[in-house]
Amino acid sequence: MTFDPIPPLDEATRLAAARRVDILTKPLGALGRLEPLAVHLCAIQGTLSPKIHDPVAIVFAGDHGVADRGVSAYPRAVTGQMVKNFLAGGAAISVLARLQGMELWIVDAGVDDDCGTHARLINAKVRRGTRDFGFEAAMSAGECRDALARGKEVIARVAAEATNTVVLGEMGIGNTASSALLMHRLTGLPLAECVGRGTGLDDAGVERKRATLEAASKRVGSIDTLQLLQEFGGYEIAMLVGAMLAAAARRMLIMVDGFTVTVAAAIGARLDRRLLDYCVFGHCSAERAHAALLKRLEVTPLLDLGMRLGEGTGAAVALSAVRAAAALFTEMATFEGAGVSEKAS
Repeated sequence: MTFDPIPPLDEATRLAAARRVDILTKPLGALGRLEPLAVHLCAIQGTLSPKIHDPVAIVFAGDHGVADRGVSAYPRAVTGQMVKNFLAGGAAISVLARLQGMELWIVDAGVDDDCGTHARLINAKVRRGTRDFGFEAAMSAGECRDALARGKEVIARVAAEATNTVVLGEMGIGNTASSALLMHRLTGLPLAECVGRGTGLDDAGVERKRATLEAASKRVGSIDTLQLLQEFGGYEIAMLVGAMLAAAARRMLIMVDGFTVTVAAAIGARLDRRLLDYCVFGHCSAERAHAALLKRLEVTPLLDLGMRLGEGTGAAVALSAVRAAAALFTEMATFEGAGVSEKAS
């Protein structure tokens, strides 16, 4: 599987944007993190007139064989049920997509259910759920390649010519277990620091989840990034990786949601480090490992609202901050233009 190369950010525009943000009618740094956010957006888009055009939200859904081991508080049948809820417009991301004026697409990456047909449903199913990685690879090498390729194809399908922003989310019972194990193997952090409550496990459930993942990790020795994804990933995680790499190659702004989408970004960054240049991390999830992973990636999320729903909801809320940064940068007057003194005489 090959991806188009990700271009470097426009450094000349970044420098020009940094100069402009300092001469807007405000004290230096008074807009806080909205200022570097605006500069970052200018560098991504290669313009001093940044704007969010025709954003789309994509939720990749898939089931995990390891879920049958009790690593989630919910049965994996909920994944298919939630896909139907997304399509009916009743989920949180459905509400936020309407609020943000975004098209919402749902991708069946590997749901263990028949999701039917719908104008906003993309059937990219590789298989009805991954295998149980407790005793075998979650997916075959061919399935992993297919999932990456289908993620790339999703971007080509849903991104209209004017679309420059994508909000990425996921749905999959058991995927925080997969994400925790991927994080552990990617970062080397102790597994206990990577395992959280997911959909709401109690203490005994968290310990059962940790023990299950520890045993699975011991099954596999040292492997490369794609083999890691094949062994322990989910179809929705692999498609997220493919979608991110494809979006970055198109110079799109990628709004990253919570823990699982950040794990996908970490995998994608192993394949092409420039991926992170096109990512804005929307929020810090209440899933406890997320903060540690963000720190390891050396990125700072825009928001911390205690959210842990997934679906792209945190990233969708954070999109308002990005819109605000762009509007302030482009519409505020400069000191010279407004006839305002920059410093006291």
